[in-house]
Amino acid sequence: MTPLPPLVAPGPPLGRDEAQRYSRHLLVPAIGEAGQRRLRAAHVAVLGAGGLGSPALLYLAAAGVGRLTIIDDDVVDVTNLHRQVIHPDRAVGHPKVDSAAASVSALNPTVEVVTHRVRLTRGNAAELFGDVHLVLDGTDNFDTRYAVNDACADLGLPYVWASVYRTQAQVSVFWASPPAGSVGTDLRDLFPEPPAPGTVPSCGDAGVLGALTGQVGSMMAAEAVKLICGVGDPLLGRVAFVDLLAATTTCIPLLPRRDTPRRRREPRLSPPRAPGSSADSPGSVRPDPLPTISATDLAAALASDTPPVVLDVREPAEVGIAAIDGSVRVPLGEVLADPAGTGIAPDADLVVHCKAQPRSEAAAHALLAAGHTRVRVLAGGILAWVADVDPSQPTY
Repeated sequence: MTPLPPLVAPGPPLGRDEAQRYSRHLLVPAIGEAGQRRLRAAHVAVLGAGGLGSPALLYLAAAGVGRLTIIDDDVVDVTNLHRQVIHPDRAVGHPKVDSAAASVSALNPTVEVVTHRVRLTRGNAAELFGDVHLVLDGTDNFDTRYAVNDACADLGLPYVWASVYRTQAQVSVFWASPPAGSVGTDLRDLFPEPPAPGTVPSCGDAGVLGALTGQVGSMMAAEAVKLICGVGDPLLGRVAFVDLLAATTTCIPLLPRRDTPRRRREPRLSPPRAPGSSADSPGSVRPDPLPTISATDLAAALASDTPPVVLDVREPAEVGIAAIDGSVRVPLGEVLADPAGTGIAPDADLVVHCKAQPRSEAAAHALLAAGHTRVRVLAGGILAWVADVDPSQPTY
């Protein structure tokens, strides 16, 4: 494969203070003065100021990337702090973009920081990415990941992608339209379509070892530096699989899917939606809405003479943090594999719950398809139960 050319042209010569600040970079032959000037002229957008975005932003700022755009619509929660190291304890309850911007400016005041407290969608991606050279995707939900992928394919932008799960991770560089001599790939070559809602737990459901996000976020920053400076062998056409517990990193080749037409800047950021289709899977049929029950109504029903059966589809570690007494506990994967294996009578009055709601909805649809006739979902999941019924239990 032909080496990728530098993504960014060098800016003006470095001043004395810059030469001193980045002197250790200047000593690295692959970077040198020209590479440092490219970094200073670069504009990188980082999606998500969370577990992956935190170390990536800090190392990009420390490396001297001239302009960083931070996109995140969330606020800092105390459960973020074990891995989202860009946020101090005092930032809890404040917007992540504001906390991240303050940390970046404190680390390197020469970096220009632009913040957008919004969720990226197909409709706003072109505006948010504006004049950026490169995108880093540190998001943790599939809707946004595929919106980033499709927007970058349409705009001809390369982006660095990563995903973490407990103690394992994947990292790659996607670029649907790379320079001549290179073969382009994007997220849909790896995962053609997003999984069904609720079938893949987020890190808030499954957990993640904090140090893993630091390692992977640093890898993402390094890939960005390589692309900007045109050095090394970026992970285009390869997926690095990181197993933290085994202390291994394995590179897996990735080729374009032959049955997937290559997109080349076609305007598809806001595709028309067919009647009954979802925004994530055009042409798919929406399942019928599920009946729900509030936490307070469930508490009252459980205290009645005819209490419903409560099915908890979370993982055992989650149940150990907070749970509803007397619930039947079967993880979602087991329910989906064998809906009849729960041991619950098909005509039982059944309430399904998870942490918030997506997994319980997936389980409820599977149970209804298997013949259960009276299935409801606990609105807001165990988080609503703790907030409205049993605040003595912790949340996560």
